[in-house]
Amino acid sequence: MRLSLFGRRSAAAALALALVGCASAPAPTPGFWTGFRDHPHGYLDAAHAPDASAFLPPPPEAGSLREQDDLAYYRATRALKGTARWDQARADNEIETPSAPRVFDQALGVAFVPERMPTLTRLLGRMLGDLETIQTPAKRGFIRPRPFVSEPAETCFAPEPWLAASGSYPSGHSALGWAWALVLSEMAPDRADQILARGLAYGDSRAICGVHYVSDVEAGRIVGAALFAALKADPAFQADFAVAARELAQVRAATHTPAVSTGAR
Repeated sequence: MRLSLFGRRSAAAALALALVGCASAPAPTPGFWTGFRDHPHGYLDAAHAPDASAFLPPPPEAGSLREQDDLAYYRATRALKGTARWDQARADNEIETPSAPRVFDQALGVAFVPERMPTLTRLLGRMLGDLETIQTPAKRGFIRPRPFVSEPAETCFAPEPWLAASGSYPSGHSALGWAWALVLSEMAPDRADQILARGLAYGDSRAICGVHYVSDVEAGRIVGAALFAALKADPAFQADFAVAARELAQVRAATHTPAVSTGAR
């Protein structure tokens, strides 16, 4: 089981989640954080960061055609249980650990190994802290019940109580997946199509899992774009971005360097 930062409402709940996660979380990566308790803070000053509650439209109204579409997709995708896409959606629940960006391995064409890209790892990790700053006012303001709460049905992983109690709109995973994709596609423009497609799929996984509606996912991508735009104007992020881009370029070059011919026949 992998745990997320989103929706935690008290120190007691957070501690309980931490104790549950200790038994099944991935082994700590040396030199990095291990989970939400020691997760790195973001780059943005909360007083000047974007506020998702100020720029997002509200979620679909009850009974609207958009809400009906959300419900229809939720019901239809329950049939994906047992498929490879269902399994991918379950794996895409990972978001907190240093190795979480490995979801982009295939898109990047290289394995995401935190020790080989320490600055990039921390940069992507710190973005989660910034996302919390930006999206929390909207989560708490809109308080949209999650699909499996409004209409109980199978989800691709067993939701913890804190998830059921947290707002569905916007989707934080979708926001961060899209923001990560924007960062990585700028660092590896020759792989931009694959990276952006994977960033979209990462968000789609939330609706397939049944923990978000499609409109939550779409709103999340707006938040992710706002996060990326805000970070692009931050000097500390810019400095880390330059170092992280070199790290990724070096790993990609080493991975794809052709063997040197010895001249033997």
